[in-house]
Amino acid sequence: MAQKRLYKSRDNRMISGVMGGIAEYFNVDATLVRVLYCLFSFFSAAFPGIVVYIILALVIPERPSQMRRDSHDEWSEY
Repeated sequence: MAQKRLYKSRDNRMISGVMGGIAEYFNVDATLVRVLYCLFSFFSAAFPGIVVYIILALVIPERPSQMRRDSHDEWSEY
């Protein structure tokens, strides 16, 4: 069984793929993750939310191009 890893999404991105990657990791809708992130940012006076996003964009690696989804909605290498 392959270890589950967090990557930025290549397919589901608005800015850098951070929220899409988090949504893929937890297998939830990316729109829900984005709305929750916006609410977090709004209620924390926006600045901490922006800083967190920038840090995540720098820290989370891009998904390797040779990875694909299998029939069980898991990521595996070609």
